Amino acid sequence: MFHKVKNVKALPDYILKIYFINGICKYYDVKPLFEIWQPFRALQYTTNLFSLVKVDAGGYGISWNDDLDLSCDELWENGKSA
Repeated sequence: MFHKVKNVKALPDYILKIYFINGICKYYDVKPLFEIWQPFRALQYTTNLFSLVKVDAGGYGISWNDDLDLSCDELWENGKSA
């Protein structure tokens, strides 16, 4: 079962606030990805890129550009309850 994303908001310190269509809200810390996946480091070094996050069509994930995205399952499973 997919936990589709309804909305996403970029917060300070590379935290995302994710609103799911089922009414649940979670926080997702992007900082650990800087060490795991090199492409995510662009969020640190490209001015304002982090704030450009958007929900993908259908709510199956979020993205910043063609190279940086996260699935709704990743956000649901590893996000912290609000």
